Amino acid sequence: MPTLFTPLTVGSLEVPNRIFMAPLTRCRAEPGDVPGELIATYYAQRANAGLLIAEATMAIAGNCAFLGAPGVHSDAQVAGWRKVTDAVHANGGRIYLQIWHGGRACPSASNSGQQPVSASAIAIDGETYTPNGMQRYDTPRALADSEIPGIIEGFRKAAENAKRAGFDGVEIHGANGYLLDQFLRDGSNTRSGPYGGPIANRARLLLEVVDAVAGVFGAGRVGVRISPLNSYNSMVDSDPVALTTHVATELSKRGVGYLHLMRADFYGKQHGDVLTPARASFKGTLVANMGYTPDEAEAAVSNGLVDAVAFGTAFLANPDLPARIKAKAPLNAPDQATFYTPGAKGYTDYPAMSEATAARA
Repeated sequence: MPTLFTPLTVGSLEVPNRIFMAPLTRCRAEPGDVPGELIATYYAQRANAGLLIAEATMAIAGNCAFLGAPGVHSDAQVAGWRKVTDAVHANGGRIYLQIWHGGRACPSASNSGQQPVSASAIAIDGETYTPNGMQRYDTPRALADSEIPGIIEGFRKAAENAKRAGFDGVEIHGANGYLLDQFLRDGSNTRSGPYGGPIANRARLLLEVVDAVAGVFGAGRVGVRISPLNSYNSMVDSDPVALTTHVATELSKRGVGYLHLMRADFYGKQHGDVLTPARASFKGTLVANMGYTPDEAEAAVSNGLVDAVAFGTAFLANPDLPARIKAKAPLNAPDQATFYTPGAKGYTDYPAMSEATAARA
């Protein structure tokens, strides 16, 4: 029976353990949305993960959902990411880039006044940070069918840039209420035509992006993240189990390296079992995420429920998380006040076990 420390083949990539680092927005990019030395240090510290999945990164210019989020659409950004991948590889790690389009979550005030786009003209409920302070989310305009090839090409180009930057693969962000998820779920997609209506149509954009990106990296070096239950960003779907089953089946047909499934809802509004249909429908590596303790993760892997577990804030606060789990050592507590603030504090200054707890482990 496998454990968290059993090596794993993920598509066409060999990884040494099943403790992955989930993509975490940290808002530390330099001007021009360029990843700098601080970001390189952060990821290099965590190169002991089975797989690092770098934070949500803008595939296409002008679609910033978080101030300080990095991009991968300019030569300067590619050069910055090359420093990151070189640092991770020098420490023996493997790293994928999560490529992303924020869709209706992109405030116009952060994007030169440009109205955000989505599947349908339905706004997120609530407010977001902008250069002008907290503002209500804009009502997006629905993308025309004729514009969708440009979105697909933007993701394909982002994959090309990620490859130039030295990433081992890419994860396509189809979760948490951003553009591809806005097409997937019927609470945000009320359009008609080839990209609206039944599940097969709503999933079309995600799958066309997958096909385009697989043409760059090969399907075995592509992962896809979905969150069928998560209500973050005002998201809902009438049948998340059927949606999960369809997407998992189609990704399996394509030989995608892994499916990264967020198993629950941040806010506890929507409930259901999406792991079981994902496990039944997807024949590649199934990675689960959201709220796992090390013991629960070990049980899920050893029982075959999932193949790997992606840890978020635990990896944020514990750069040596696999070693701590193996030693059953205490974990540093994450400082939520510094999740999105500039600088090293709460980013690269968390102590490793050798500094903090080795004597007690």
